[in-house]
Amino acid sequence: MLNQFWATATRPYKVLVFGSMALIAAGIVLSIVGNASQNQGVAFAALPVIGAGLVLHGAGRVIRGRTVIRMLRK
Repeated sequence: MLNQFWATATRPYKVLVFGSMALIAAGIVLSIVGNASQNQGVAFAALPVIGAGLVLHGAGRVIRGRTVIRMLRK
């Protein structure tokens, strides 16, 4: 049952994980571009984007944990 982690994951969890990875990647790209061009505004704008990605990733872990607990209770 839980041997194939991704196969047993729900669709909302998968969407949340990919969304959070995309936000983190976008934030990293913004940070690199901002620092390479010495534009502090862009570099600082990247921080909330990365933070939002991390918060979404944490929410995904909570959703997955609740799903696993429900599967184990059955």
